[in-house]
Amino acid sequence: MTRQNRGRERRWTESIAVGNEVFVRETKEKLGIRAMGREVIGANGSYELRDPEISYNGHFDPENGDLRQENTFFWDISA
Repeated sequence: MTRQNRGRERRWTESIAVGNEVFVRETKEKLGIRAMGREVIGANGSYELRDPEISYNGHFDPENGDLRQENTFFWDISA
């Protein structure tokens, strides 16, 4: 047995369902509301149901704006 290709394959570890298109679409349908926002991706007989790949930085930057270095308060300085 060789040790080639023993790495983690994203399609098996990060997908909700993997298989042919019919299986993946049926799985999405059976999940109903729990599959909202998830996409069926793939081609040539290999399909996956997974969350869309989006960047979180753009979404959280406005919310994290108050966490900047300038917003520190030094507790050890007495008035």
